[in-house]
Amino acid sequence: MSTPILEVRDLIKQYPATTAVAGVSFAVAEGTCFGLLGPNGAGKTTTIEIMEGILPPTAGEVLYRGAPLGARFQEEAGILFQKTALQDFLTVRQCIGLFRGLYASGLDVEEIIRLCALEKLADRDSRKLSGGQQQRLLLAIALVHDPAVLFLDEPTTGLDPQARRNFWDLVQSIKARRKTIILTTHYMEEAELLCDEIAIMDKGRLVAQGPPRRLLNEHFAEVMLELPRQGFPPAARALDLNIIEGADRVEISTHDIEGTLRALMAADVPLAHLRIRPANLEDLFLELTGKELRP
Repeated sequence: MSTPILEVRDLIKQYPATTAVAGVSFAVAEGTCFGLLGPNGAGKTTTIEIMEGILPPTAGEVLYRGAPLGARFQEEAGILFQKTALQDFLTVRQCIGLFRGLYASGLDVEEIIRLCALEKLADRDSRKLSGGQQQRLLLAIALVHDPAVLFLDEPTTGLDPQARRNFWDLVQSIKARRKTIILTTHYMEEAELLCDEIAIMDKGRLVAQGPPRRLLNEHFAEVMLELPRQGFPPAARALDLNIIEGADRVEISTHDIEGTLRALMAADVPLAHLRIRPANLEDLFLELTGKELRP
């Protein structure tokens, strides 16, 4: 078996009042997109910052190509932070050129512009970009030295649906170049689409890890039935069904759609607003981490 490009071993990060990461271990295969998910306060951001070499761990280690993080990692890693300040009064092309000049080797500026679909924006003042355009520029900057591993920390937060989907297309084109991507996101659809493997954290620990489809098959039946909670008869809650109650809807996980529908009709459950769908990562995320509001 080949050595993983990144490996996290028994990672611990303690602060005076809390333990943010409590013994986390996982490995990332080269050329894959690995998603690290979790609710607020789960420890994922701390874990990522230790993996990026920004924070020191209290205990444990992160290995890059089998060795501790060092000069090679710094040369071969690219990072798209949640927030990045750019030099004022520079065009998109000048911003990319500025960061490209910091590295001895990498991609040609015009190639980066094409890769990130910035041709029509190349001569625009970087301060006059929309949110989605700004993220494409920051992605271009993270790619200037042609990194082997790319960290994307919640890259589409705040973007409109169209800009988000355009960004997903860019990430998939980068995946096609056999780059390794580490992604954190609160959008479960994003993780399900882009990630070859995910790890879900809660309270500083890993609670699940594996390919998204395999994890869904392990935790859920074939399909989910959704019904409004209002109007769902109290007697129906006693049915021998896998019923999950939310704030405004009732969900039923089942392999037997016809049998479940017969049971619901026999219990006089209104089916006018019934919705049938496959289980998704949001279902898994909520089952493993709970539905209560996090601070």
